[in-house]
Amino acid sequence: MKLSREKINHLTNLIVKDLEEWQESPLTGDPQEVRINVMRAITNELLIDDDIDEEVRRTLSSYSSRLVEGSRDWDILYNKHYEQEARRRGL
Repeated sequence: MKLSREKINHLTNLIVKDLEEWQESPLTGDPQEVRINVMRAITNELLIDDDIDEEVRRTLSSYSSRLVEGSRDWDILYNKHYEQEARRRGL
């Protein structure tokens, strides 16, 4: 899933705001540092997702039978390979 920098920034601000308001939050330190770390975590997860997506698409394109993206068979195989690749990476 592609997110714009603005959307990532918005999500980061919402998360940090919720953490600041949550009574049991272990949030300590500079809120700006927390924002940076949350933004980095979101960005890293999206990059991992992109890598997995790319690997799965490469796998599906190597099939001898031509799969049409969006078809039921393609969706089933995509999800199967996506889960396998995520598990292989320890996710």
